[in-house]
Amino acid sequence: MIQSALASFAKNMSISSSSSYPLTPKQAKTDLLSGLTVALALVPEAVAFAFVAGVNPLVGLYAAFIMGLVTALIGGRPGMISGATGAIAVVLVSLVAEHGVEYLFATVVLMGVLQILAGIFRLGKFIRLVPHPVMLGFVNGLAIVIFLAQMTQFKVPGADGTQTWMAGGQLVMMLGLVALTMVVVHFLPKVTNIIPAPLAGILVTAGVVLAFNIDVPRVGDMAAIKGGLPQFHIPMVPMFESTDQFMAVLTIIFPYALIAASVGLIESLLTLNLVGEIKGERGGVSQECIAQGTANVITGFFGGMGGCAMIGQSMINVKSGGRTRLAGISAAIFLLLFIVVASPLIEQIPLAALVGVMFMVVIGTFAWNSFNVMRKVPRVDAFVIVLVTVVTVFEDLAVAVVVGVIVSALAYAWQNASRIHAKSYESPEGAKVYQVQGPLFFGSAEGFLELFDPANDPSMVIVDFADSRVADQSALNAIESLAAKYEAQGKEIQLRHLSHDCHALLKNAGHLMVDSDDDPDYQIATDYGVRTGVLGAGH
Repeated sequence: MIQSALASFAKNMSISSSSSYPLTPKQAKTDLLSGLTVALALVPEAVAFAFVAGVNPLVGLYAAFIMGLVTALIGGRPGMISGATGAIAVVLVSLVAEHGVEYLFATVVLMGVLQILAGIFRLGKFIRLVPHPVMLGFVNGLAIVIFLAQMTQFKVPGADGTQTWMAGGQLVMMLGLVALTMVVVHFLPKVTNIIPAPLAGILVTAGVVLAFNIDVPRVGDMAAIKGGLPQFHIPMVPMFESTDQFMAVLTIIFPYALIAASVGLIESLLTLNLVGEIKGERGGVSQECIAQGTANVITGFFGGMGGCAMIGQSMINVKSGGRTRLAGISAAIFLLLFIVVASPLIEQIPLAALVGVMFMVVIGTFAWNSFNVMRKVPRVDAFVIVLVTVVTVFEDLAVAVVVGVIVSALAYAWQNASRIHAKSYESPEGAKVYQVQGPLFFGSAEGFLELFDPANDPSMVIVDFADSRVADQSALNAIESLAAKYEAQGKEIQLRHLSHDCHALLKNAGHLMVDSDDDPDYQIATDYGVRTGVLGAGH
């Protein structure tokens, strides 16, 4: 089974890795500049998420570099950007607080292994079950989360060491620089496309701040980003000293690894879909799972905090023209150069410039047409859009998607349950025929039984399933219950036109397959009915 799964994955790799965007000299220039823009935006994000997880900023920066490089090389969608994310940081913060950073590294490695297995066994295909209203809610919620994350840049250390909101002239100056960046990003594409608009916005705002020596928060005020190359490091956890210790460590890290792997894949695969819609590409789901897992395994062995795809930076990249793997690769390499050799320069970039770029990402990411959509779609779909948005903001992405899928599934089940009905008429032989319409499953089983009147029906009843479908065990039980009711009245019941998949369902459930002269293509009857003689020959 594993061998066949690997073979299938290898086949998918060879197909989905191709890109519809050739790497021409013009595209290469665009990708390099887009990568530089993304790298600049990655720095404060990685540092901030490292603080959330309770680890050194370099742990977040190394994760951003390794995640970005590996997924750019072998990911399922060229143009996607991965790095250290808040979704993973929130999951792992309590682990770091209770057990230390070495357990974090071990958890990230295990998280990556689980994601690789998900890719090998093609579990990522279940992302198809996410309905469109959930996707809209996810996009809107994530845009709001990105917006709220920028609010921390409007805080400064107070006299007592706590963070306080900016006020007065400092706040006005910060807002003015943010607005300047947004204006450049918005209007530059109308004039020229020589360089990506977000990069131009950062450079213009940084130039103004440095030229006039304006006192506003800069990247260096968050943390020093200078460091060396990431070093190979085996997590120092007592995992292989004995079987008992192995199980003890596994008991600690496995729940965190499982949750982080799930959250990371959900966010990555939803980002994969969004980028695919912009670029007009499909596929690559299993390949992306493998890439995310491989990147996390490597990150865990090189002192990183792990991560997943980043929708904000991915949007910056594709909106800046980044289309090939070179964009993601260059973003990772530029980030490493910032850490190793260019930290004094990068630390002078005003945070207002990066906030302005992220605000433009928020505006571009939010599905503004969803307000119009919600007036036209069914109320349940509109409710799901709002619900997923709210849960994304106040809880997290994974919970929001799961809640949205469950609510959508329940709504679908309820709608189908109410569709079950039947038309009835008398045949020339005097039998009463029920033409069942609508799916018969756990949600409609009770309604199905209410369609019949065993006490007042004639001695022969025919149930025609030509316009219905028996879907599950609850449906089988409903059919047997119906047969029992007619038997109690001393009457005969026949089943007609059950589909071939219903045959298989009944057979797997242990029900009897019988031959029939009247209905040779639909040879099915419940075991109960045949044993008791309730079912007639024409079933």
